[in-house]
Amino acid sequence: DYVELRFSPWFMAETNKLDPAGVVEAVVEGAEEGARDFELKVNLIGIISRTYGPEAGRQELEALLQQRDRLVALDLAGDEANCPGQLFVKHFQRAREVGWQITVHAGEAAGLQSIWQALRELGAVRIGHAVAAIEDPALMDHMAELQIGIETSLTSNVQTSTVPDYASHPARRFLERGLLVTLNTDDPGISGISLRHEYEVAAPAACLTPDQIRQAQRNALTVAFLSEDEKAALLATKPS
Repeated sequence: DYVELRFSPWFMAETNKLDPAGVVEAVVEGAEEGARDFELKVNLIGIISRTYGPEAGRQELEALLQQRDRLVALDLAGDEANCPGQLFVKHFQRAREVGWQITVHAGEAAGLQSIWQALRELGAVRIGHAVAAIEDPALMDHMAELQIGIETSLTSNVQTSTVPDYASHPARRFLERGLLVTLNTDDPGISGISLRHEYEVAAPAACLTPDQIRQAQRNALTVAFLSEDEKAALLATKPS
């Protein structure tokens, strides 16, 4: 019914030495064409790939900003353990200044402090993975109070050994605490799964009940990078 896609222009440009700004333009045009052809609303999220360092991140941000009105948010992804979010504070300040929403991969390869930093210094309103948050009740309470979305990627977290197996994933405990957990694919080209797989296979394997899976779907609409009018319109077209 609605999809948010994210991409790193620097990562996509690197292999064939393409112009990152040209990559952004091509992705935007392709997504808009697909949205028209399939009558599906699509919003795009630009990624700064922290793996390449803050200077490459600055150039990546500049490329994304050339299409600022055709993207809705900025994400920080890549090597969380070795490239901390503190290196990208100015990048995300600028993103907020142009009106973008902020989501950050945190609490997957690094610990609790990575999540706190993403919230306090980068301005994240959603956290990708956030697995480490289960270790800190105060952090979970803080995220629940501020209605911070959690972009859970169950299969990816198993594949990367962030958790040993589906049943060990904290998604169910997050939901029980009222956190806004959503289900996501991460990179489907790497994980080899679809969103349907996460709902029908991964979520039950992670011990989510049918009601909790439905709640995760409702949460996705709550934290989507859409206006309240857009959310209401989307909800009105679907059965309760």
